[in-house]
Amino acid sequence: MTYFRNFLSSTAVAATCLLAMPAMAATYKTDQGHSEVRFGWSHAGVSMQTAEFTSFEGTLDLDPENVEAASLSATIQVGSLASGYEPLDKDLLSEGFLNATSFPEITFVSTGIERTGDSTANVTGDLTILGTTQSVVLETTLTHIGDHPVAAFFDSYKGDWVAFTATTTLDHQAFGVGSFSTGPITVEIVTEMKAAE
Repeated sequence: MTYFRNFLSSTAVAATCLLAMPAMAATYKTDQGHSEVRFGWSHAGVSMQTAEFTSFEGTLDLDPENVEAASLSATIQVGSLASGYEPLDKDLLSEGFLNATSFPEITFVSTGIERTGDSTANVTGDLTILGTTQSVVLETTLTHIGDHPVAAFFDSYKGDWVAFTATTTLDHQAFGVGSFSTGPITVEIVTEMKAAE
């Protein structure tokens, strides 16, 4: 029993030391199964409608000791849009809105990062939709960094991970999307990213 208690004590100390170790700079890639880009808008002030892009790839270069020097880029496949209602999907993907045939990708490339708290930052970047680029600010919150909690059960989760959420609002007409305004588009990004090996 004494041996068992000593083993538990030493294990706890080792785990505490591991958690206290500073995370290293790394390049992270999105995990598609746990990443979403959701957006919503007002339907003539009567109700809120929502949709999401189910396919996008992102890359984050992050040094936890120098967050302001981090860089983030992402590419969204416009054709992956899903609202849960096929006629609306076809309308949004048509030439009158996102024109997925001529402009199959939406891209974001960060241009600056301002740390706003222990786990929050404003990420400014160039967002390109329909070939038009506008500067936007993503309000981000880091929700995890380090070993993944389920790595003990699944080998695919072994390694270094980060996860964050980001929100912003867009004026879709500034990008030439649609012939009338629905008001601001709210965007929420939720992602888990694994360090490249």
